[in-house]
Amino acid sequence: MKVLIVGGVAGGATAAARIRRLDENAEITVFERSGYISYANCGLPYYIGEMITDPEDLTLQTPESFFARFRINMKVHHEVTEIHPDQKTISVKNLETGEEFEEAYDKLILSPGAKPTQPRLPGVGIEKVFTLRTVEDTFHIKEYIRRNQPKSAVLAGGGFIGLELAENLKELGMDVTIVQRPKQLMNPFDADMASFIHSEMRKHGVTLALGHTVEGFEEKDGGVDVLLKDEMPMHADMVVLAIGVTPDTHLAEAAGLELGIKGSIVVNDRMETSAPDIFAAGDAVQVKHYVTGQNALISLAGPANKQGRIIADNICGGDSRYSGSQGSSVIKVFDMTAATTGINETNARKAGLDVDTVILSPMSHAGYYPGGKVMTMKVVFEKETYRLLGAQIVGYGGVDKRIDVLAASIHAGMKATELKDLDLAYAPPYSSAKDPVNMAGFMIDNISKGTLKQWHLEDVDFLPRDGSVTLLDVRTTSEYSNGHIEGFKNIPVDELRERLDEIEKDKPVYVICQSGLRSYIGTRILEGNGYKAYNFSGGFRFYDAVMNDRCLIETATACGMDQ
Repeated sequence: MKVLIVGGVAGGATAAARIRRLDENAEITVFERSGYISYANCGLPYYIGEMITDPEDLTLQTPESFFARFRINMKVHHEVTEIHPDQKTISVKNLETGEEFEEAYDKLILSPGAKPTQPRLPGVGIEKVFTLRTVEDTFHIKEYIRRNQPKSAVLAGGGFIGLELAENLKELGMDVTIVQRPKQLMNPFDADMASFIHSEMRKHGVTLALGHTVEGFEEKDGGVDVLLKDEMPMHADMVVLAIGVTPDTHLAEAAGLELGIKGSIVVNDRMETSAPDIFAAGDAVQVKHYVTGQNALISLAGPANKQGRIIADNICGGDSRYSGSQGSSVIKVFDMTAATTGINETNARKAGLDVDTVILSPMSHAGYYPGGKVMTMKVVFEKETYRLLGAQIVGYGGVDKRIDVLAASIHAGMKATELKDLDLAYAPPYSSAKDPVNMAGFMIDNISKGTLKQWHLEDVDFLPRDGSVTLLDVRTTSEYSNGHIEGFKNIPVDELRERLDEIEKDKPVYVICQSGLRSYIGTRILEGNGYKAYNFSGGFRFYDAVMNDRCLIETATACGMDQ
């Protein structure tokens, strides 16, 4: 059996190695356009920032090591220029010699990945405007920084690459600005949760210009002017385009393969394309979202590797199936960690799901053990069924642990109420006896039983201030004096039982505290005394962070700069 593979990074390299482990006699050749195989895309920004100092650490394998271990031919600097499904051949060009030739296959695997999205804007091709996707891109940027010692950089785009690169350029001493049209970074997060990411970026000196439209680039005064719609240009010594990626599928399109979202390759759950004996994996393929079942593009290394393994199994006579991508991801944001899995509240509603959320602010480990820090957790679930849909966490220690527990729970099809039953490891340096994931489950279980009734951030502006409802803040007097929502009366929770006569019984009571715990206790006191009470999801800490962020974004949009 002769197997040809287009692309030698995550999906392609994984498929090649797995095929060899299953079939010692298969003839396997991988064609890779760049000079590197099996490299760590996710590590590229950290090499630029000198967190990774040895360039060899970026490549997990070399053509020589791959051949020595697996007897697989890795043809770097070889570009596949055409696919001929009817003849079961491909056309290849050796980029070093210019030689062109055809190669026949029994099975063909397409793993071309994605390319940086290049908007059709004036100045995109100028020397000081970069993209970051390959090892060569990394070396290009690194060499430019070494030679020119730039003092400032503008990053167009606020996704994974944009944030990671912002941090690493800032660590090199540059003034860094992120500019983009959306008014939040990191679209996998809801805007309210992204506010904590924004705060961390600002805390470390990164300027955020959100809600601004880039219209082009011009070389000026030894640097680059970033041209903005209806605003003065931003000037920097260098610019990096990090506005996302687009499936690199021109070969598949020319060969007549069925294409989907943004020109991605349509595959079935065996990773088979519309053409016989042609498979595809990685960032170039359209997948099913594991939670919604809808078509999606999810460009992450984990799914690409799994898909490559599935293809290898099926080529070698197995019947492996890809169940869909869940979008589990984690990112370092200076001292903070942000992570997500499943779908967020925004996308759940767009998908037509009737959802609710809980927001909590637990400690990363037992409060009495030194070093614990608060994390903010948002869990999304379906009303009525309590199906667990997604989660987002921002914080410091322990974020990755909790998101992985929640990711596994979603994959297992657990109900959100069942999170309370998980038997999770506990020791004071690592967790609490009631783990944050268990706490989310307790809250959702209380909702299911009517013990907890919530009101949310989006309800704040709609609460009547005409006396028809009671607005109650149960924090301490000093906390209340340091900031509160207008119209809220302060009765500390520990005084509430003695001061019930200050609250009219025939009016619903909307209660808030700092994190949501004391206000929940307050609602139980009120309910136990014949009142109808609602607890604010997230507490004043959450409200204050989100509202401050919104104010900064609106101010920046108005004046053209971050505050």
